[in-house]
Amino acid sequence: MATIQRFEDLQVWKKARLFSRQIFELTKEGPFANDFDHRRQLRRSADSIMDNIAEGFGRGNRNEFVHFLAIAKGSLEESKSQLYRALDRDYVEQELFDEQYQRAEEIGGMIRKLMQYLNQSKIKGSRYQSPSHPPTLEEDLVNYE
Repeated sequence: MATIQRFEDLQVWKKARLFSRQIFELTKEGPFANDFDHRRQLRRSADSIMDNIAEGFGRGNRNEFVHFLAIAKGSLEESKSQLYRALDRDYVEQELFDEQYQRAEEIGGMIRKLMQYLNQSKIKGSRYQSPSHPPTLEEDLVNYE
């Protein structure tokens, strides 16, 4: 089992990063080019997902991590709402919407499962551990299914 020592090791963060990159590409041109407000809002909500996962992890405290995961989940839901707006405005085709929405659903499930795992674990967080004993978050134990 791999011990998570950096936020970059988290599978959920990696998926959120990919989602952010895909949203950026989606909004680079086409109808989004002239709708600066919508483009900006969708990008910011998608970016916020990975940022809040990273910030929560970096706090070194289980409760704060769970709190920031909840914020990330909120940003994810906002991104999904923004995708609906893009669909309604004909900025994206149904197939592309479905693709991105499914990715968002997968990330949301992963965040939810990680929150459940953390809430049920005895892990306090890295700030409570001595330097000779690194954090013991084992992502392999998170049942993302």
